[in-house]
Amino acid sequence: MSDLLLLGLIGGLTLLLLLTLLAFAGYSGLLAGVAVSAGSPPIRNVTVAYKFHTGPYNETGRLFTESCSVCPRLRSIAVYYDSPHVVPPEKCRCAVGSILSEGEESPSPEFIQLYQKFGFKVFSFPAPSHVVTATFPYTTTLSIWLAARRVHPALDAYIKERKLCAHPRLEIYQQDQIYFMCPLARQGDFYVPEMKETERKSRGPAEASDARVDDAGADTVSDGSSVSPGASGRGWDDADTRSEHSYGESGASGSSFEELDLEGEGPLGEPRPSPESEPLGAPKWPRELSAPERGEE
Repeated sequence: MSDLLLLGLIGGLTLLLLLTLLAFAGYSGLLAGVAVSAGSPPIRNVTVAYKFHTGPYNETGRLFTESCSVCPRLRSIAVYYDSPHVVPPEKCRCAVGSILSEGEESPSPEFIQLYQKFGFKVFSFPAPSHVVTATFPYTTTLSIWLAARRVHPALDAYIKERKLCAHPRLEIYQQDQIYFMCPLARQGDFYVPEMKETERKSRGPAEASDARVDDAGADTVSDGSSVSPGASGRGWDDADTRSEHSYGESGASGSSFEELDLEGEGPLGEPRPSPESEPLGAPKWPRELSAPERGEE
C-alpha cells in the first residue's frame, strides 16, 4: 500500500511539473500567433549606442547584458546584417545596444558619455517609410529563444513569397513585446560605420578585378565602336548596400511596394495613406536615397 502511495505521489508531482513547464512555455509565447505584415515602422528615427559584433549570433547575449547594465530602463535594439542560413556563424555581423532617443527627442549627453565610457559608439537610424514587421511576446527569457525560432522563419517566408528587398533585420525590445523590422527603403542608412567599412573592403578586390576585365575588353574594341561612359563601373554610393549573403538575399531587389497590402494604422495611431489619395500613375513609395547617395548628389 505504501509503495502504491509513493508511486502515485511521484506520478502526481511529475504531472504537476510538466503542467508547470507547459504553462511557463505558453506564457513565454509558445502558442502565440506570428503575424507578418508590411506597413509603417514600429519606431521613428532613433539614436542608438551600440557595439559591433562579428561571430555567431548566439554569442550576442553578453552585449545585451552589457548594454542593459549601463542603463536598464532603456530599450534594447539589435541589427542583424547576415543570414545565418548562408553565412558561416563566425562571419555573421550585427550591432547590439540601447536606444538613447526617438523622434524629435535629443539623446541625453550624460547617456552618451556613459555609454562611450564603456566602449559603445553612437549612431542614428532614420524612420523608413515602410517595413516588413512582426511582433512576439516578451515576457520571459524563453521568449527570446522562441522568437528566434518562430518569427525569423515567418519573415523569411513572407519576404521570399513576395520577392521583396527587405534588409537588414532589426529587433527592438520594448516592454512586453519584441518588434521585428526589415526596412523596405533606405537600407543603407541602417548600416553602422563598421559594417560599411567591411563592405568596402570586401568590394575592393572584386571591383579591381572588374576594372582589369573592363580594361582588357576595351583594348579589343575597334576604332569604330563606342563604349558608353561609366557603363562598367559601380561604386559604393550607387551599389546595393546589402552584403553578398545578407538578409536581402531572401527576396528580389527589384520588387515594387505596390504588391503589398498595407492595412490598419501606423505604430503611432496615424492612418496609413490610401492608394486613392495619390496621383494616377505615380509610384506609391518612391525609392528614398541613402545617406551616401544624398551626399554624392
